[in-house]
Amino acid sequence: MADGYVHSCPELMECVQQVGFLPLLESGIQDFAAESLMAEECRYTQFDDGSWEWPLWQWKGSVVRDGGCAYGKFFAGKAGFISRDWWPDFCNWRRSRHAAPEEGSIEDGILATLCDHGSMIARELRAACDFSGKNMRSKFDAYVGRLQMATYIVTEDFVYPVDKHGREYGFGWSLLTTPERLLGKDACRCERTPEESFQRMADHLTQLLPHATTRQIERLLK
Repeated sequence: MADGYVHSCPELMECVQQVGFLPLLESGIQDFAAESLMAEECRYTQFDDGSWEWPLWQWKGSVVRDGGCAYGKFFAGKAGFISRDWWPDFCNWRRSRHAAPEEGSIEDGILATLCDHGSMIARELRAACDFSGKNMRSKFDAYVGRLQMATYIVTEDFVYPVDKHGREYGFGWSLLTTPERLLGKDACRCERTPEESFQRMADHLTQLLPHATTRQIERLLK
């Protein structure tokens, strides 16, 4: 990234490893998002026939599969990447703030179903947990979003429907799993206290983002 912008999927993978934490879209901190780092030719483009091209959206699955990182709704309910190196501290801090789902709760049922299958497309997990009927999709998404914020569920990949010509289309479906399965159980353990993990992450982000306020950084991590 000689010019400071991302031009390819490998460069995006490298960027995630370098910064450690990278929201996908607008984060509340100026220019701190993968979207802001894309070179002009890699930005979202809509064509006259209604089709679109968005390299960032198409690359995110490869970054998770091959880039050694976690992806999910980690930043104030918004999606982003966290490198393997920083995941133990992030997991340590978030799980200290969000206890494991209470046995018998809806969140516990969702997580248990996912663990039983290893990984599931979000809509399949929703059906398996019997979230059917009016407004149930949004309720299910809220439960899964909380489990992602608490670091109990991550996105393993994205699955796309295929048209009659064998071409993928659409925005894709999230393939969900647990971080223990994706990164390994050791990646979800940390020898530091949660407070030490938080301070370590806050210090890193303060150095990385000198224009961000303390409140903005705390909001990103809380």
